[in-house]
Amino acid sequence: MRSAGRSARARLWDRAAASDPGLLRLTAGLRTVGAIALTLAVLAPLGTSVKYLVAGAMAAMVATFAIREKQRPQQAVTLALGLPVALASVSLGALLRSHVVASGVFFVVLIFSAVYGRRFGDRGTALGLIGFQVYFASLFIGATVPALPRLCGAFAVAFLSSAVLRFALVPTTPASVLQRLRRAFRARLAQLVSAQLELLDAGPDDIDKALDAVREGTARLHETAMMIQDRLEEGTPDESVARLVQRRVADAEIAAERLGLLLLTARSAERADTLTLHLPGAPAPSVGRAPARDEALDAVRRDLQALRVLVLRSPAESAGTALAHVRNRLLGYRDEDKVPVASPAVQDVFRGIGETARAVLGLRIALDGPQDESDDSPATARSREELDAEDAAIDAGEETPSKEETGLRRPTTRAAVQVSVGSALAMAGGELLSSHRWYWAVLTCWIVFLNTASTGEILVKGYRRLVGTVLGVLAGIVLAGLVGQHTWTAFALVLVLIFAMFYTAPLSYTLMSFFVTAMLGLLYTLLHTYSLDVLVLRIEETALGAACGVIAAAFVLPVQTDRRTNELLVTVLERLVDVTEHAVEQLSGGPAGELLDKARDLDQALADLRAATQPLTHPVTPLRSRRTTARYVVALLETCAYHARSLAATAELLPTHPSIAADPRLRGAVRRTVRNIEAIAAHVADENSAAEVTTGPSIASLLEPDVSGASRYGRVTGRVLRHLERLDEAVTGLARPLKVPVAAPRR
Repeated sequence: MRSAGRSARARLWDRAAASDPGLLRLTAGLRTVGAIALTLAVLAPLGTSVKYLVAGAMAAMVATFAIREKQRPQQAVTLALGLPVALASVSLGALLRSHVVASGVFFVVLIFSAVYGRRFGDRGTALGLIGFQVYFASLFIGATVPALPRLCGAFAVAFLSSAVLRFALVPTTPASVLQRLRRAFRARLAQLVSAQLELLDAGPDDIDKALDAVREGTARLHETAMMIQDRLEEGTPDESVARLVQRRVADAEIAAERLGLLLLTARSAERADTLTLHLPGAPAPSVGRAPARDEALDAVRRDLQALRVLVLRSPAESAGTALAHVRNRLLGYRDEDKVPVASPAVQDVFRGIGETARAVLGLRIALDGPQDESDDSPATARSREELDAEDAAIDAGEETPSKEETGLRRPTTRAAVQVSVGSALAMAGGELLSSHRWYWAVLTCWIVFLNTASTGEILVKGYRRLVGTVLGVLAGIVLAGLVGQHTWTAFALVLVLIFAMFYTAPLSYTLMSFFVTAMLGLLYTLLHTYSLDVLVLRIEETALGAACGVIAAAFVLPVQTDRRTNELLVTVLERLVDVTEHAVEQLSGGPAGELLDKARDLDQALADLRAATQPLTHPVTPLRSRRTTARYVVALLETCAYHARSLAATAELLPTHPSIAADPRLRGAVRRTVRNIEAIAAHVADENSAAEVTTGPSIASLLEPDVSGASRYGRVTGRVLRHLERLDEAVTGLARPLKVPVAAPRR
């Protein structure tokens, strides 16, 4: 029974780890709610009035969520600096309260400084956010000069409470966060294998749903891999260990994605297109009824279930020979004589399972340390030797400093000017709506500029905030009616709503806005200023603030969505060329390079492009054709990135893998693809470019025979060629939606 209980707890923990990688959202919610609760617990016994309790709660919230630095010493310094910034901000808010013009001018200057401060990194961003939010809080509660001593005392308690929660009650370190992200990666990898198993057994009516689950699982696994990449430097003191983890995570991600493609091919009448795994809503390849129960497919089902167990089991749960037997059987499929008799497509699935099992073994060694080798089969021992040789060859690379813009072209400077102009407009318009609550319009204008970089992104964010606000007003009416004059019941509901706000913020901006507005309805109830007119005014001020933000973004140093997406698209294409050229050069016998770093740079550029295209792919956009084109282009680029990552991973095996040798003939096979990528980039950067995309014979046909009587290429070179061919096809496919001319193939 105890063993079963542990198993149930482990399953529950795995689900939590998969749904919230690193438990980052849970930690943020608990810290913020805990800091507010501790602040209230300290202030309430002192007879503090509700007004100062609300002020302390708002200060505790901003002191907790504003700090984004990963190392605890830096967090402590920023928190210590934040308190005098907060005290100065609330003091100026109280002093300027009766001077309307001076107060407005100072607020605009404060907004400019807060946004401009982002160029100084996380600390500048945090201090600017604290200054702005505390000044807003002073306006919200109506701070006065006589009340300053009590307000400063409440703020000091709030910052101290935030420190207690951050460093004592809910502590985290970069190493602990990275450890939880690793577990999340394993949990999501297991979920992807489960989705692939359902894809294998899905009938014609369920195949599209099963394929969507595989797409979602693949995207979630990639998201976790990127989160691990972002925290490796801080969470791993040894640079060689960090690179080892980076390598093993990349191997597992690529192997799992390839396994899904092989399973889809096994279900189809022809080889599946990689684009099918990356284009949302793309129909599944034509398939018949669910595969019959034959010996080979039964073995595939059994091995996928075994692979899932192999992914999830911790070293403590892996004692004994049963799991070792499973591991040995799966790794045995890397030997051709161990692949069961079946159709070629199903045999490829067995090989894919073997390669995924090898990636899982490497991941376990990298994350959990040396494993018990007493029950290894010859195939497992050989896989360990290959992994050990790869580990010994990993060296740290040097980073190339990025070029930084200057003057008004610097993003932080441009954003500071835009949000200042927008806030001034919101301030003037807000005064016309209400001379007492104009600051809601300014707050909305400020928020829609956070983490946005184009007019389209600001428009979408403003729309989402308005929708969330309208729904939150309705919820606030209901909650205010239920709470009445019960102060502590209202505070308890405020804490619940704040937790929900922080837990859902990374998932849905609309949901976050809903919880914020519902919480504000309760705060108005606590301050005895609640009325239906106030909540309706909240909607009007929100709409005004969003409109002012869009106007400022559109007419003040504008960055059009098309221009930004084109710039990011060119960056993606340049990095795609970089990865492809260096990977093929290494596969052809050239010098080794830092391919995984280049591949992750490509992934990051693609993630930036995906975020920038959200205004074009949003469901409410009236430009349906542009939405379809944007989704198709991003999906093609994700396909290209997958094949480039696979080439990079294969190239990095060359120095140590006994069965992989360089093939000099590959060097010439990629030239046409690289020229085509460069032609597309040139056309995107300049529509008048004369560059053309060229087509021709298959990549494989470009390889010359090695010697008379020898095979054209071996299994490894064949896999590389398949990736190059799919990459070439995807690059050519980009020409049509991007309106790049395609030259007729030369005879």
